[in-house]
Amino acid sequence: MDLSPAVPWLLCVLPAGAQQALRPPAARGEPGPIARELAGKPIGAYPHFQTVRSLNEGEPLWIAVDPRSDAFLSRRVVDAYVLAHEDLPAARTGTKLGQLAITLRALAFTSGSIKENVFQLDPGTLKGTARPDAQGIMQLGRGYDVVLDLDRDGLLGAGDVLDGGAAQAGFHVVEDFVTVRRENTRETGPYAVSEVFFNGGTTFTQQDIYFPSEVAGLGRLPLVVVSHGNGHNYQWYDHIGGLLASWGYVVMSHANNTGPGIETASTSTLRNTELFLASLATIAGGALDGHVDDERIVWLGHSRGGEGVVRAYQRLSEGTPLATRYALEDVRLVSSIAPTDFLGRGVSDMGAAPYHLWTGGADADVNGCADCDICQTFHLLERADGTRFSTSLHGAGHGDFHAGGGSSVASGPCRIGRSATHLVMRAYLLPLVQHVLHGNPACFDYLTRQWEEFRALGAPDPALPENRCVVVDLMYVPGPERARLVLDDFQSQPALERSSAGGAVRASLGLAPTLFEGRLDDANGSFTASVNDRMNGMTLAGPGDTSAGLVLEWSARDEWLLFELPAGARDLRSWRTLSFRAAQSTRDELTELEAGDLDFAVQLVDGARRASTIRIGAYGGGIEEPYQRRGCGQGQGWANEFETVRIALADFGREGRALDLGDVVAVAFLFGPSHGSPAGRLGLDEILFDSDPRSDP
Repeated sequence: MDLSPAVPWLLCVLPAGAQQALRPPAARGEPGPIARELAGKPIGAYPHFQTVRSLNEGEPLWIAVDPRSDAFLSRRVVDAYVLAHEDLPAARTGTKLGQLAITLRALAFTSGSIKENVFQLDPGTLKGTARPDAQGIMQLGRGYDVVLDLDRDGLLGAGDVLDGGAAQAGFHVVEDFVTVRRENTRETGPYAVSEVFFNGGTTFTQQDIYFPSEVAGLGRLPLVVVSHGNGHNYQWYDHIGGLLASWGYVVMSHANNTGPGIETASTSTLRNTELFLASLATIAGGALDGHVDDERIVWLGHSRGGEGVVRAYQRLSEGTPLATRYALEDVRLVSSIAPTDFLGRGVSDMGAAPYHLWTGGADADVNGCADCDICQTFHLLERADGTRFSTSLHGAGHGDFHAGGGSSVASGPCRIGRSATHLVMRAYLLPLVQHVLHGNPACFDYLTRQWEEFRALGAPDPALPENRCVVVDLMYVPGPERARLVLDDFQSQPALERSSAGGAVRASLGLAPTLFEGRLDDANGSFTASVNDRMNGMTLAGPGDTSAGLVLEWSARDEWLLFELPAGARDLRSWRTLSFRAAQSTRDELTELEAGDLDFAVQLVDGARRASTIRIGAYGGGIEEPYQRRGCGQGQGWANEFETVRIALADFGREGRALDLGDVVAVAFLFGPSHGSPAGRLGLDEILFDSDPRSDP
């Protein structure tokens, strides 16, 4: 039991009636192996081990067991096997594990903590070679399972431990999908790429098309449509076309009528998608006819084109004669690169499809300054009704996202340029598309684990001095179409003392006066710190937008913020992860005092007043400081940049901490010297629990 300094106040604020006896674990169905997540990596602080779903090729495979939580493993000698996931059915039907195993090692567990029961099963020899699906699309990652043969009979049976299962592998190993495979190309995948041009007869129906050269032997491949920005050219996206086509996608980049505005840009996206699908018998001599999946479409736009694809999606939802060969449900993903927000709320509103945003911190065009509402990219993200993803790059300029040469259109320090920007784009674009379109479980970690501790092979390594300027912040917020329990989104229940879920919200005496809940919108058009602008640096909400959050601050003393779970929401056993997003406040003296990642702790408390606490920095990264850009007022630091933190609920029960996840009565955030950074000013939003990503999307 973790009796941290925060626990005494819980004795006062939580009623005695909230206590409840420990519930027995949920009963399993048919007898079989015991499911446990084993694969991961050791970390330096509690919970001392991080379970993962994906490893890069060359990365060691570690497993860990926790005898203090799983007493049946204490003082056992077992045989540990690593199997290719495709061999698991054979193991389940009685094939000897030794005939299937890639790795076999005898392990002797102690009765001690998880720190004493961490073992390396493979030094990094497992291969992650991609394999084609039924259509020929190369799916990232190779799946593996781990078996602990407790009775050492060489068979997978009831009572053994299994990391994996019939539906999905225990973990995946992923090859390098970022580095180009052939000189003078943009191809990172196994397919050679063909590029053709198509003239639809008008200025704005010109198309640059990329597809796998061996398309004749493949099935129906998803279509990715690229809509460029104002002053850009449709031939400037070969880094996207070559990448995706080399993994089995068809990419069409079209001339975009952006000059008049967003409405004409959206018309270009709608019309060119229709024209392409109507012309498959003609394009490339008919090579693509029968090989394009018109029910799996991705729209990706840049700048005005980035707003244009959002507007096109809304027009499609309203019904438009420009689309007859595809429908709203066929557009599975929309992604915007540095989009404008000319049309605003009610017009440029993303609907229920998954939405992804790219933002460059050094962008000198769509610059994100507080005095320019049309220049704030995050408005479109916040209006999205479905699952949201965001990838923000410090030091990336507006022109760095295309491949047209010329200026980066950038302002600010530590600029990373076009080459590094494209490496980062490759590191996230392919996993994004495969996660959303195919539900590829090997991709989720790349979209949600913090850049500091995990990123694709071939992406810039921030540990190297030459990559010190490459900083990436990620957001992931599951939408209402996925199972989730929202504790507080700071919108549906605006009162400070009440959460969105209906529970009480309380704070320490020192923290309470600093709390402010409201729209995430800088109020005075400047990033200059001001006591009169509590939301300084916030750019997530534009005029009329409702996106809201909480800001708070602490300095040199321990503080706490408590969210009580209402009675009907205290059983967390069906959820896997606690998730929230946070941002440091730009140009605030407390932010400047810390000058680095912000660290604090999260605590769960059950009905018997047992508590468990985890510092977010234990997983390798805290909340990133703002990009240190000047302008838009006095001082240094650009817009407040949110990133998502995800903590596995099982981690709170490590080392025998008797926390009852069936009766969690409170989530607390702990700040101050005992819990991480001694001082800071923080924005907080979207506190929720979500289901196992193995079942996504």
